[in-house]
Amino acid sequence: MNPRGNPAPLAEARRRHSLDKRARVLTVLATLEKQGKPLTFAAVARAARVSTWLTYAPGVREHIEAAQLRQAHSTPPSATASPPSHLSLRTELEIARQEIKELRDERDRLQAALRHQLGQQLDAIHAPDTAARADQLNALNQDLTRRLEEAASENATFRARITALEEDLIAARTSLRRMIRTENTAR
Repeated sequence: MNPRGNPAPLAEARRRHSLDKRARVLTVLATLEKQGKPLTFAAVARAARVSTWLTYAPGVREHIEAAQLRQAHSTPPSATASPPSHLSLRTELEIARQEIKELRDERDRLQAALRHQLGQQLDAIHAPDTAARADQLNALNQDLTRRLEEAASENATFRARITALEEDLIAARTSLRRMIRTENTAR
């Protein structure tokens, strides 16, 4: 992955992979047609080890449909063809289940890899912003710590001043009571 987060190489690899799968489908289609095997979208997908969805995709579907038409016109329907046996159907079902499991595993692996790559891209994009934001937060933290220390110092000064004023008030009240008593006793 490019450190600048350029998705072009990833897109190019994905495009090449898609072209390879399409070419593999066309090769398998030609082989199955030469062998005279029944051509169905699922059979071609299974033989090419791709998803059935790809066999229905534009550019592939037309080739399969044309091969089916050629096969239908070239071989007369066989009167001796017997229906598939129960055992062969079970085998095909088991093969299909295995392929589904493998495709799901591959999908999960690809999703995890994509999540990882997207996370790396996001980290690469936001790394400079994160460092600048951390510096801003550290500076703000230091400023707030300094203000807190100043406020705590002012608070201590004001408490000392309040204590002194309370003591002065108590002394003034005591003195006033004595003066009132002295005045009342003198009369």
